[in-house]
Amino acid sequence: MTAAASLGLGSNRSAIVLQIEIDTEALIEPLSEAAREAGEIALRYFRPGERTHANINHKAGGSPVTEADLLVDRLLEKRLRHIVPDAAWLSEEIADSPARLGNPLVLIVDPIDGTRGFSNGDPQWAVSIGLVHQGRPIAGVVHAPAIEETYSAARGRGAQLNAEPIRVSQRTTLHGATLSGPQGFVGSVRDAGADVVPFPKMASLAMRLVRIASGRIDAGLVGDKSYDWDIAAADLILNEAGGRLTDLEGSQPRYNCETPRHAALAAGPASFHAELVNAARRAKHLPPR
Repeated sequence: MTAAASLGLGSNRSAIVLQIEIDTEALIEPLSEAAREAGEIALRYFRPGERTHANINHKAGGSPVTEADLLVDRLLEKRLRHIVPDAAWLSEEIADSPARLGNPLVLIVDPIDGTRGFSNGDPQWAVSIGLVHQGRPIAGVVHAPAIEETYSAARGRGAQLNAEPIRVSQRTTLHGATLSGPQGFVGSVRDAGADVVPFPKMASLAMRLVRIASGRIDAGLVGDKSYDWDIAAADLILNEAGGRLTDLEGSQPRYNCETPRHAALAAGPASFHAELVNAARRAKHLPPR
């Protein structure tokens, strides 16, 4: 993308001309509007506490996909390609294209993160939209329609929940912290000596991470089966709220790679993130960093 490239912001908004860098703050509202519109479509098929009436199929590997996922994905592709016309596209529900690898700017989307929970009436699911530039997220929205929560962040501008600033937990140690993640992984961390309080399982990984960003959960672990669309938007929101998301070597995830899958990750406040990583490493029988 050149310094003079233009960025469309929808029919009711004037185009912004990029001078040196993308105006990510100006993107948050149109991205949020697209997420809310997508959420309204999904809500037509969601029944709290009951099985969805949407048709359900299963992808290779057994994960479910509903007709709501596909409808939301189509809507988002139409809206987001208009908002950020210069971006490539990566979505959980649309066939991947190697063309994205040659573009430094890519939209990374999960139309319904937590489809299994959505299908069973669990309200903790979300529409996730991340904009990544040169491998790292620069704008992100995680919208949970069923509980009316919209998390957002622009790089360098802080993180918000429903337009109010959020921060990670003010704890300074892992000792006594609530810890969310795969039950086996969390159990292994406890077995390895960490005094943590397991947090109930959440179907949506994006929601798990943004709840850490808001301080409702102190810290979290991610198994080795997450993909770009699960975490890109929430990664930025967490970082802008004062947290960190890294692999067990301490490296931040890189996005828009040939294989968009990630190793095990640790998420928590910067104040005790290194302690969290070492606790996860002990659970994996790895030497401390």
